[in-house]
Amino acid sequence: MPTAPKRPSAKYQPKGLPVIYEDRDIIVVEKPSGLLSIGTDRDKSRTVHSILNEYVRKGNPHSRNRVYIVHRLDRETSGILILAKSETAKTFLQAHWQETDKRYLTIVHGSLAPKAGTISSYLVENSALHVYSTPDPTLGKLSHTEYTVLKETKGFSLLEIRLLTGRKHQIRVHLSEKGHPVVGDRKYGKGNDSYGTLALHARSISFTHPVNGRRMSFETGIPDFFTRLVGNFEVPEA
Repeated sequence: MPTAPKRPSAKYQPKGLPVIYEDRDIIVVEKPSGLLSIGTDRDKSRTVHSILNEYVRKGNPHSRNRVYIVHRLDRETSGILILAKSETAKTFLQAHWQETDKRYLTIVHGSLAPKAGTISSYLVENSALHVYSTPDPTLGKLSHTEYTVLKETKGFSLLEIRLLTGRKHQIRVHLSEKGHPVVGDRKYGKGNDSYGTLALHARSISFTHPVNGRRMSFETGIPDFFTRLVGNFEVPEA
């Protein structure tokens, strides 16, 4: 994977939200678990979107600078998130999203067979905001999750996920319906799952820059929670 440019100086970092890369068109951050990507009608708490809007305005409430959400991560999912600094950049990145390579790490309960494959289904969300698979293609959106088992240990499997489509809760639903819920998933997981952290991490992303057209790649480290569960491991290069 190509080496990403150096991250900005620590003294300019927004508190609690490390900036991996920034230029005049985009900003790439590492979202911690527990932080919403953007506010909802029901939840107006501090979010990636609000933190970065403050950051790009540099303390000037009258500044017209702002950031635009390109994609989202679930509140409990950690890892790489891209935001745009203009409507044009946002539109380009979303229009080329299928060409964006998105890799996740996750730890699930149990042992998968086969050890690599693609889970496909039509996903739909009900009125209770619960996502599930439906056999009816007129109701759901076709979704594909590619997985590879990297390591198995003491009742857990470490997977690398390549997200081929980006539906809400897609990885969590697909793995849960396969019988191997993500560790710490209180919504789609086991009722007796005692882990307070969701073991789902957006590890790397590769995309085309919306203005200069260069291919850019970024990756993060491995969360401590993962190594506590399954020990040390190596992730193959994308």
